[in-house]
Amino acid sequence: MSSSTDPGRPQVGVRDIEDLRGTHLARTDQDDLLDAQTECTVAYTSREGWPAAVVMSFLRRDGRFWLTAVAGRDHLESLRADGRLTLVIDNRGTGLPGRRMLAVQGTVVVHEDRPTKDWFFPAFAERMAADDPAAFVRLLDSPNRAVLEVVPTGRQKSHDSRKIAGNGRGGR
Repeated sequence: MSSSTDPGRPQVGVRDIEDLRGTHLARTDQDDLLDAQTECTVAYTSREGWPAAVVMSFLRRDGRFWLTAVAGRDHLESLRADGRLTLVIDNRGTGLPGRRMLAVQGTVVVHEDRPTKDWFFPAFAERMAADDPAAFVRLLDSPNRAVLEVVPTGRQKSHDSRKIAGNGRGGR
């Protein structure tokens, strides 16, 4: 089957949306999305073995994703038991046009040490609460809080509806 960029093939989204090859999110658009968005859906396997997900805020630094959670919560305790997860980031609420999505598979490292908290809390607070980051740091810096470092495995999926006729909803 020919690629969606083949001149002999109709543009994706004109006849159907079954073959979405070529609609991935380009690297620069991935960076724009990750810079604009502060929330992601974290999909993981619960301790009971069920698929589970939670929406969390994230900070990206040096190709890794950084999040925070409190001990005892299902997502943190489940990730301690099985560190595999998928982060799903989309452009809702960012003002970026189209529908953009990036899913990143990774493994988590749980940090509870003071040096990690000392750099992470201020950086995270600056991104999430720029009006008063010091107040947010005071809330975050609690005894049972952990910092989650997500190390991408290199496996990811993405989607960019701007590459589909009619923005993926039909039309030309």
